[in-house]
Amino acid sequence: MSLITNVMDHSLDDGYAEAAARKKAEGTGGMPKTLRARLGLAAGLVLAALVVTVGAAQARVAAPVVAKEREELIDRIDAETAAADKLEDGVDKLRDDVSARQREALENSGGSGRSDLVGILSGAVEVRGPGVKLVVNDAKDVGTGVDGEARGTSGFSNTGRVRDRDMQRVVNGLWASGAEAISINGQRLTALSAIRAAGDAILVDNKPLVPPYTVLAVGDGEGLSSRFQDSADGLYLHALQENYGIRTAISVADGLTLPAAPSLIVRTAQPISEKGTS
Repeated sequence: MSLITNVMDHSLDDGYAEAAARKKAEGTGGMPKTLRARLGLAAGLVLAALVVTVGAAQARVAAPVVAKEREELIDRIDAETAAADKLEDGVDKLRDDVSARQREALENSGGSGRSDLVGILSGAVEVRGPGVKLVVNDAKDVGTGVDGEARGTSGFSNTGRVRDRDMQRVVNGLWASGAEAISINGQRLTALSAIRAAGDAILVDNKPLVPPYTVLAVGDGEGLSSRFQDSADGLYLHALQENYGIRTAISVADGLTLPAAPSLIVRTAQPISEKGTS
């Protein structure tokens, strides 16, 4: 309490009080004494007030202009966004129309047996039948392998995460094992499909996929499953499960439905004439 009482009684430091008293005795403290000094102080105060007043007036005058420009900019952004959305809708409609015409052309190419085969191979038609369901998922603890060993990649290292190269091997292994049609997370694959990576995301035909990755493959169910698991790619997937904790589950399904590919790229090949061969 004595400390608080002392602070309250002596709120002004003794040194400051002594300096103030000395200036007062010398006549140097307080307001200017001479007329010239007083006029200089008054002129400084008037100038400062004038600067503040002019600045406030300019800001007040410019405020409506700035607000108007801001509103015009917002209107332009909204208009350009609407135009871009309209163009995007038009592109989607044209793409759907092109895909529909391509499917129609493939369905009408030759006899019914040939058109069905062409439609399946090109991904132009929906496919139903028996096959295999394979689910591939990241490890529960992504970043650490079962034995702590790092799994290197071209740009970075990580463990327990499914990579694009893993899905490439899975898909190629299923094709080699006799799959007639394949889809990943509902995305139908064709002979021209690309599986790539963008950071940690896996892209199939430039569309990002989210784990778990469900791979559906139409074909001879039991035979397809056995051939894939005994193949080099099936053993590779098993090694990922054993060494890095990547979760996999494969089962045989009697009735699978794979959608048609969202977009088709139709290419034709012409036989080489005999005259051009030696």
